[in-house]
Amino acid sequence: MWHTIWRDLVIPGVPVIEKVIRTLGVYIFLLLGLRLAGRRELTQLNPFDLVVLLVLSNTVQNAIIGNDNSLLGGILGGAVLLGINYWVVRFLYSHPILDRWVEGDPTMLIRNGRVIEHRLRREVITRAELEQAARKQGIESLEGVKSCRLETGGALTFTATEPTREDERQNTILRRLDAIDARLQQLSQA
Repeated sequence: MWHTIWRDLVIPGVPVIEKVIRTLGVYIFLLLGLRLAGRRELTQLNPFDLVVLLVLSNTVQNAIIGNDNSLLGGILGGAVLLGINYWVVRFLYSHPILDRWVEGDPTMLIRNGRVIEHRLRREVITRAELEQAARKQGIESLEGVKSCRLETGGALTFTATEPTREDERQNTILRRLDAIDARLQQLSQA
């Protein structure tokens, strides 16, 4: 009995070279697939995107392990996956031109306060999602955005518009009016 358990744990069900080739193939497929699917898949997940990524991971799991349910086979597949990722990241770091080709360029979604609609459509980002991301960065509405970039890693970065002198004057007047109103309420209650 112990012999069978030990054998099932440490003896891979497929040859090691097959395991390595399977893992490399799945890694390359996922890298290309996620690149073609767009940057949205990386960080701006909605429930549908999350379901697709979870099902995708379960689907390609079998392609990596094959007919191998051994502990050693799983560790070997994981080690190959981590190793190839380590190598690819280091390689791309030392080859910036190739890295730019793989990663792509940031995409401007808002420039000078104007939303670039065709880029939103291309990246499959709705105005509501853009507004939500702006609020997460402390900007109440898209009117307060000077620029927005979809970074290569999928993050949205916003630059707020700077208030004009007229905006500053108006804000000062509004603050003073609020102070006067508060003082008048205090006096009327006394």
